[in-house]
Amino acid sequence: MNILISNDDGILARGLAVLGEVCAALGQVTVVAPDREQSGTSHSLTLHRPLHATRRPDGAFQVDGTPTDCVLLAIGMLMPQKPDFVISGINHGQNMGEDVFYSGTVAAAMEGLVAGIPSIAVSYAGGDLDVLETHKDGLRSLLKRIVEVKDFPKETLLNINLPALPGDQVKGVKVTHLGSRKEIYWIGGGRITWSGDADSDFRATSDGYTSVTPLHMDMTNYDLIEVVRKWLPGD
Repeated sequence: MNILISNDDGILARGLAVLGEVCAALGQVTVVAPDREQSGTSHSLTLHRPLHATRRPDGAFQVDGTPTDCVLLAIGMLMPQKPDFVISGINHGQNMGEDVFYSGTVAAAMEGLVAGIPSIAVSYAGGDLDVLETHKDGLRSLLKRIVEVKDFPKETLLNINLPALPGDQVKGVKVTHLGSRKEIYWIGGGRITWSGDADSDFRATSDGYTSVTPLHMDMTNYDLIEVVRKWLPGD
């Protein structure tokens, strides 16, 4: 199995190194990541200048672009064949609720999905990066189960959030839906507070579980198609 990994925290990020170790037990790993921190870049592309991909001594590629650039270059130019999975992360900080729309980590996984490749985004909902090392075994077991799924759903990525606990204290895995940020008016600052019911990503990680949320690429609200048709003359 060929696995492409990327991130938005940059090629030197600790989370990327941990993910690389985890994925090495699952298949052949290719690392293509930004040469610097790119948090909050969402699904942006670099269109007005050429990109450079530099091969590092450890075999990884660093790209002077966004996470989406990295996945595009990897699939289109840098890898001899299409990867079987794109796995993005491990992000330094959670990606829950509305944050998935801004996250470069989720965007890298989404770009894999655009190319028809099963994709996963992984984030750590804590600030103590030393704890990341303790999640290796649990994450390896979880990813192994996922990549072995025979009929991985099309147009769907899995958004995983690890709780801010040592790995041996994680209570288990919960399948969740997106929670929501509570109202706050400080862009990029302040302390984030979240809300969500018992099945939300926020509640799962708060209760000590790993959260797995299926995200769908098709954002069409099918329930409103007929309603909107009635608004428009001649349809």
